[in-house]
Amino acid sequence: MLATRRIEDFALVSDMQTAALIGRDGTVEWACLPRFDSPAIFANLLGDESNGFWRVSPAVDANLVSTDRHYREDTLVLETRWVTTSGIVKVIDFMPPREDGSPQLVRIVEGVSGRVPMASRLRMRMDYGSVVPWVETWGERTQAVAGPNSLWLDTTAPTYGEALTTCSDVTVTEGERVTFTLTWHPSHQDPPALPDAEEALQATEKFWTAWVSHCTYDGPYREAVVRSLITLKALTYAPTGGIVAAPTTSLPEDLGGERNWDYRFCWLRDAAITLSSLLRTGYRSEARDWAGWLLRAVAGDPEKLQIMYGIAGERQLPESELDWLGGYEASRPVRIGNDAAGQLQLDVYGEVAETLHRARQAGLPAGPADHLQVKLIHFLEKHWMEPDDGIWESRGPRRHYVHSKVMAWVAVDRTVQLLESGAVDGPLERWKALRETIHRDVCERGFDPERRTFTQSYGSKELDAATLLIPQVGFLPPDDPRVIGTIEAIQRDLMTPDGFVMRYPTAGDKVGIDGLSGDEGAFLACSFWLADDLAMIGRIDEARELFERLLELRNDLGLLAEEWDSKRRRLVGNFPQAFSHVGVLDTALTLSRAFASVGVPA
Repeated sequence: MLATRRIEDFALVSDMQTAALIGRDGTVEWACLPRFDSPAIFANLLGDESNGFWRVSPAVDANLVSTDRHYREDTLVLETRWVTTSGIVKVIDFMPPREDGSPQLVRIVEGVSGRVPMASRLRMRMDYGSVVPWVETWGERTQAVAGPNSLWLDTTAPTYGEALTTCSDVTVTEGERVTFTLTWHPSHQDPPALPDAEEALQATEKFWTAWVSHCTYDGPYREAVVRSLITLKALTYAPTGGIVAAPTTSLPEDLGGERNWDYRFCWLRDAAITLSSLLRTGYRSEARDWAGWLLRAVAGDPEKLQIMYGIAGERQLPESELDWLGGYEASRPVRIGNDAAGQLQLDVYGEVAETLHRARQAGLPAGPADHLQVKLIHFLEKHWMEPDDGIWESRGPRRHYVHSKVMAWVAVDRTVQLLESGAVDGPLERWKALRETIHRDVCERGFDPERRTFTQSYGSKELDAATLLIPQVGFLPPDDPRVIGTIEAIQRDLMTPDGFVMRYPTAGDKVGIDGLSGDEGAFLACSFWLADDLAMIGRIDEARELFERLLELRNDLGLLAEEWDSKRRRLVGNFPQAFSHVGVLDTALTLSRAFASVGVPA
């Protein structure tokens, strides 16, 4: 059976400390244990089967007729169902939420009707597929060890070794269940306790349904909203409150190209925007946890603020290349770590201030994060006028990016409101004046009056979809002619033939303004931003049509990657992407408000 290759063919399971991607054919092609940013034990996704995989599916000779899959309602428990000529079988995949225990990937085979021969092929590889572990079997337990890592397979099926692979062959009949549990454990410790797969299944379902019950959204797009909420929660690192941008690395923005980045870290921007969306849908504890993570990561030193950190607040994220992996569809290099951690991106001050502002609006009590916000603005006051690397992490020269300046204004504006509330002290009048200075600077230097649009950077001709956020953050009202002109310019110059939004112009074979060659897909978050803007300026039907076409890009499980390749008509980029799922939430909320304001049926 061939390995799954299309990004949209993958499902996500997670225990909120790490995750695994499982293809339609029942193959786990990516899993990093014990954390999101740990070296992968299954790296087939970025290489081939020699780099590790785990397939549980009907045997090759089972005469497959059809396959379908779904998540159990309001959970992250995956069911894949195969219909064969001899019967029907399903596999239930999940990762039990853990507190102090070891991470587990559980796979339960259940016979539905007839008799179906099933095969499990488990090839464990450490360190992104480069290390073959030492494997031994004692009864029903199989242990694989390499350095500090050990993996334990516990199963009710007999196993045998073949071609450096742990194999099981079993025929299931109606009502019969066979369980497989793979547990990561420190190799120097005593063996982990024997797992109870059925008990773990019940606990996992109970966790997710209880968590979803707190959702306050009850609009027309509830199914999409709930699935995106679950996905965002799955990308949260529970011990610290950090939120990864995606659980993968090096899934390309340009198939076969070099735009391949490691997203298994916590971007302040992505996490802040995610928390804003969670707050708006009823989730406050995540905001408290993230504020604690932020305080620990920044450690009270705004001059050393990074745009991203490790999931526990680590600062050093050195970028390197794994030359033994061929890359997803030959997209090289395969990178781990991310040198963008050292970039200057002034917009993150705005995103952090906006999230803390929303947290206060949601009723979270004042705390140390308020004082941190004031410290950040003292720093920003001295540096907002400098060029930076921008929201899109350009690897070209620094510029005076319009979006960065707008978000600097947001940072000052939200802090002025904080001072006016009396929660903390600060130079209120001075920062009111600073707010006006930044606003005037952007309007004078970042707007092209001839084309009636804000540009990517001061004096540039290029456009940037990030300027769609101008009305959403309150920099200008939606009906301002400069806002409407920017929306229309982006629709004219940054839209793909099928009606989605590019981030900015790319240069193909030449090196572009971002310092990279190659093109990329439509950035899905930008298309959601356009839908938000259209709704805000009263073009509600157009906004709804765009939003619903975006929802159609989700895979059969409701998951989105970072981008959409309009030429190949497929998802590209790291998967699933938090930024994209935030777009689902925000636009659903925006449209619900718009429908209510004009009495349009949902």
